[in-house]
Amino acid sequence: MKAEEFDQRFDRGGDVTSALDLDGARRPGYEQRRVNVDFPAWMIESLDREARRLGVTRQSIIKVWIAERLEHRDTTTA
Repeated sequence: MKAEEFDQRFDRGGDVTSALDLDGARRPGYEQRRVNVDFPAWMIESLDREARRLGVTRQSIIKVWIAERLEHRDTTTA
């Protein structure tokens, strides 16, 4: 599909996903990077209780809570 046809189809609200190579798609700034953090035992136990209550992993709850805090900070400093 030529760029002009792609643009026209997109502008008309048509489906252009078949023309995209999504296997190599990346979201800049969202690449995964591993970090190691040491927590006291009481904090791990508390995280595990909350994760079990919500039915998610400890890692998931840590990511969500940190993301919420960072988003809150970004909205209050803007």
